[in-house]
Amino acid sequence: MTRVRIDLFSSLDGYTAAPDPAADNPMGEDWGPLTAAYAATRTFREKVFGDTSGAGTTGIDEAYASAFFTGVGAEIIGAAMFGLHAYPDDPEWKGWWGDRPPFAFPVYVLTHSAPRPSIPMEGGTTFHFRNDAIDDVLAEAVAAAGGLDVRVGGGVRTAQEFLRAGLVDDLHVAIAPIVLARGNRVWDDLRGLEQTHAVTTEVAESGTIHVTFTR
Repeated sequence: MTRVRIDLFSSLDGYTAAPDPAADNPMGEDWGPLTAAYAATRTFREKVFGDTSGAGTTGIDEAYASAFFTGVGAEIIGAAMFGLHAYPDDPEWKGWWGDRPPFAFPVYVLTHSAPRPSIPMEGGTTFHFRNDAIDDVLAEAVAAAGGLDVRVGGGVRTAQEFLRAGLVDDLHVAIAPIVLARGNRVWDDLRGLEQTHAVTTEVAESGTIHVTFTR
């Protein structure tokens, strides 16, 4: 049965990075420290950097990174995550990930600039652009996922919209052992989430606290 999943990153004080996008740093300067433990894992190095040497961490952070890439058949992201805010008038813009994005399934981009043509990419990823209600886009993604899960990939405002609508079955938040004191707040208007979802926590070797909410 298809489940709707979200993975987020947070600092100890409850912030995720506020993007200040640039071609060489699309998620902003705080994104690196916030996601350092994740980026060091063997799975991330293989899936994102194409490193098949087996290098990378193999502990608790790796287990969550592996789970992130497992069992997903479609994804939903916001316009900013795709980069439409940074390149709104560039018809050649195909996202931050190069010619072979690390998805290999349909990705639905929520944007007020839709309709616009879908973009097929190498490796099985196709970007589709939608300006519909989120439950309608979710229904389309569920159908496309073919029984696998649907991941809501972010950014944080898109994730919060799905959480507030009660559409998310599994939320994982990786809390990095850093204090940002700036950015986008992760938990705003999510009061009571622990009443609808079972909560577990686990501390990785890196000091990252992995918190999961499961409906």
